[in-house]
Amino acid sequence: MTDILIKNVSFTYPNGHKAVIDANLEIKQGENVAIVGQNGAGKTTLVKMMNGLGKPSSGDVFVGDKNTKDYTTAQISRSVGYVFQNPDDQIFHSTVEEEVRFGPAYFKLPLEEENRRVEYALQITGMDQYRNTNPFDLPLSIRKFVTIAAVIAMDTDVMIFDEPTAGQDIEGNIRLGQILKALHEAGKTVITISHDMEFVATYFDRVIVMATKHIVREGTPKEIFWDFESLEKAMLKQPYVSRVCKALGIEGNVISVDEAVEKILQK
Repeated sequence: MTDILIKNVSFTYPNGHKAVIDANLEIKQGENVAIVGQNGAGKTTLVKMMNGLGKPSSGDVFVGDKNTKDYTTAQISRSVGYVFQNPDDQIFHSTVEEEVRFGPAYFKLPLEEENRRVEYALQITGMDQYRNTNPFDLPLSIRKFVTIAAVIAMDTDVMIFDEPTAGQDIEGNIRLGQILKALHEAGKTVITISHDMEFVATYFDRVIVMATKHIVREGTPKEIFWDFESLEKAMLKQPYVSRVCKALGIEGNVISVDEAVEKILQK
């Protein structure tokens, strides 16, 4: 089991900037977790320490039974996949298929297993139609799915997605949600940073709130999006449907349209 355990972790950049302060967090294998907070809250720094891209200045990060201080990023990447916020920081091959194939090939898997992973990743993300296309000939929103496919093909126990909804339209968000749901149902641990509160309310079971470099709250979407003190501290807004229900005086910690319709009809 690849649980993530963060114990008393702080991270300070060489220039003295503190990005994460005294974080404590446990994410169990198979959880579906969103991390939210304004820019500068420490979200990306926190998740990069989960796959070894950053090492804590103090405290410990455990991936399963491995303390990340004792392992290279390449070694941790066999358990934790990471999709960068900007796909251009991740893509370096001349076709979509080559990009997606890189991870399984690097692991020196049997060719049959390598092909299976590549085809699954291309199919689930809808990138099979672009397999022979140069990723940089695709729009940014589609390039994001290329990098998502590349991480899915690595078949890690934990998959981290940094702002996957940025630049996506409604159709893209729905496809993302379906992909994350499929990964979660397959037993993967899914950790996603997002500024899209509607997306978070719809697709995640647990929400971690960060503000001023600290983890300030965690709970279910219903708990988080009706905790006005925590939302104010993190400078976050409720999902639109929750704001409408609040304005109408509807109780019940509503976070979905279906709930809102039911409550409005009852009222």
